[in-house]
Amino acid sequence: MPIRSLSRMSLRQMLISSSVLLVGFALHAAAHAQSALWPTKPIRIVVTFPPGGAPDTLARVLAEKWAALGQPVTVDNKPGAGGNIGADFVAKSPGDGATLIIGTVGTHAINASLYDKLPYNHIKDFTPITFLASTPNLLVVNKTVPATTVKELIELAKTTPLSFGSSGSGTSIHLSGELFNTLAGVKMQHIPYKGRAQAVPDLLGGRIHMIFDNMPSALPLVKAGEVRAIAVTSANRSPAAPGIPTIAESGLPGFEATSWFALLGPAGMPRDVQARINQETAKVLAMPDVREKLSGLGLEAGPGTPEALASLMQSETAKWAKVVKESGAKPD
Repeated sequence: MPIRSLSRMSLRQMLISSSVLLVGFALHAAAHAQSALWPTKPIRIVVTFPPGGAPDTLARVLAEKWAALGQPVTVDNKPGAGGNIGADFVAKSPGDGATLIIGTVGTHAINASLYDKLPYNHIKDFTPITFLASTPNLLVVNKTVPATTVKELIELAKTTPLSFGSSGSGTSIHLSGELFNTLAGVKMQHIPYKGRAQAVPDLLGGRIHMIFDNMPSALPLVKAGEVRAIAVTSANRSPAAPGIPTIAESGLPGFEATSWFALLGPAGMPRDVQARINQETAKVLAMPDVREKLSGLGLEAGPGTPEALASLMQSETAKWAKVVKESGAKPD
């Protein structure tokens, strides 16, 4: 065979071999990049309240579904100080995506104005990932309270000392009560607890008169006949309990207080990690079994972009700062 033919064949073989190698390297790099998007060590989702409430439910749903993605996922309940203890822990954690938080309207909006000084900045110290869900609060009273409507409750509060419990200062459960005080012109006493699990026994035992609890926590108590539902705090009736009126339609026009929950990480999280966690969260919240479970609890799922969550946090901070100022609310 002529030398020229051998040279051409060798060149062709070299080009083919080089192309195969380049494709191989490209595929390997792409696979590595894809895998690098998801955290490379066990994931911890911090919940700033004890087990049993809406934030805990959302965290455990994510942990269960994310387990298939290659890293173990645990839920770490760090209650106390209206959510500030858990939030501060996450704010000071590495921004690699391995430590996340179920942020609430309290930790990432209300507390900024309620507390004179926070150990964290609720905007700058976090990476917004996605909105998770929202729910109205449900005003429920001990069955011995002689009031079945908002108007009757207001009249009773004007003549009888009443108290309302909460899962902690700065929560939407707390501020719902303060907003009620302001609009109704009454002064019910706020009794804070470290979580709703501690408040409910006192409600059932009559040591506090009422609580503006998250719908997922309160509705089972109503259905079981353990407490009496008065009204929901949202602007519109909840699909989970359409027979329960809103506070606004029951005598306090303009009353609206909604609890919301979001997924965030520490500041400095890489954009590709942020994007991947956002995508995987949206997939979970779109699963039929998840949607059915959350809907049955009165939670309305609504995943979105990090930018939309950042905008919500800013607007909610301004809204609740006004309520705090007008009500004179203080951390108890």
